[in-house]
Amino acid sequence: MARTHSKAATTLDDLLNRAKTRPPIRVAVVAADQALVLQTIKQATSLGLIVPRLIGDPDAILAGAKEIGLTIRRETIIAANSEAEAARAGVDLVRSGDADAVMKGYIHTDILMRALLDSTRGLRIPGQRVSHVFMIDIPSYPKLLAVTDAAINITPDLTAKQQILQNAVALLHHLGTTTPKVAVLSSVKTVNPAITSTLDAASLAVMAQRGQISGAIIDGPMAFDNAISAAAAREKGIVSEVAGDVDILLVPDLISGNILAKNLEYLAGATAAGIVLGLSVPVVLNSRAGPPSARLAALALAVLMHRPAPPQQRTEEPEAVIHCAAQAESACCPIGV
Repeated sequence: MARTHSKAATTLDDLLNRAKTRPPIRVAVVAADQALVLQTIKQATSLGLIVPRLIGDPDAILAGAKEIGLTIRRETIIAANSEAEAARAGVDLVRSGDADAVMKGYIHTDILMRALLDSTRGLRIPGQRVSHVFMIDIPSYPKLLAVTDAAINITPDLTAKQQILQNAVALLHHLGTTTPKVAVLSSVKTVNPAITSTLDAASLAVMAQRGQISGAIIDGPMAFDNAISAAAAREKGIVSEVAGDVDILLVPDLISGNILAKNLEYLAGATAAGIVLGLSVPVVLNSRAGPPSARLAALALAVLMHRPAPPQQRTEEPEAVIHCAAQAESACCPIGV
C-alpha cells in the first residue's frame, strides 16, 4: 500500500523531520551505560533533538562513549550505583526543573516505573492514568499505527481501557490526525459473553457513539485481520469505517499487545517508538533490545510532545502532558519490555 501525504505523519521519519525544527529538550537518560543507548544519544545530539543528562556508571559510560566517538565530560555524568538509584536520579532531575523528558536506558521497566509512579516523589499527575503507546512504522502499512497498551497496564478493565484509549486519541490529535480510527481488538468480530474483551470492545464503541469518548471513530470488537485489511473485512461481511484504515489498535491486555508489537518488529520489519503518557513529562520507553532507530524516533515524539510551561505556572499542572483520567496504583504494574 502506498504512503499518503497529509498533515498527519505517515512515517517515523516524518516525526523525526518535524522534531528537527523544534528546540532541543533536556533528557534525563536513566542507566545510560549501554552501547545502543549511547549510539542513540550521539545521533539525537547531532540532530539537535536533545541535550542529554546521562545517569549511570561513569566509567562504563565514558568507555562506551569513547568507542563510538561521543565526547562526554565526566563531571556532567550523574553517578548511580544501581538501577533504582539511576531511576530516582532521573525523576529528581525532572522535579528540580533540570530535565524536560526521561529516557529509559539499560534498565528494567518495572524499576523505572516504580520511581516514576512514586506517590510522593514521582511524576504522577493527580487524576491521570499512565499508559504506553507504541507508534509503529510498518513497511507494508500506509501510515503509522499506534498500539496501546503493550507495556504498563497489565489487565485493564473497561474503565481503564476508556482512559488508555482517550490517551492515545489525544496523542494522535497532537501529531496531526484529526479523527483517528480505532479498532478495539479481540479474537472475534462478534460479542461473546464468554470473552470479556468482546464485551469491553462493544461497550467502548457504544460509549463513543454516546459521546463518552470523544475525538475518534471507534469500532469493536474487531479481529486483527479485519482491522488491518479492508479485504479481510469484506470477505467476512464487516462494514466498518475503521476496517483497513485503522490508526489505533487498543489491545485486550499487556500480554497480547506486547506480543503484537514485537511480532511486527521482528517478523514484519517494523520500527516501534515507545512513549509513556500521563506523567508530567514524556518518557521514552522502548525495549532494552530495541535498535537506536526506534529510540531516536521515540525521542522525536518526546520533542513534539514537549510544551514548556510559562514560568509563573511552574508549580501548576504541566502542559507537556497528554491528559487522561484517573487510575488506581494497582492497575499500573509494568513488566520488562
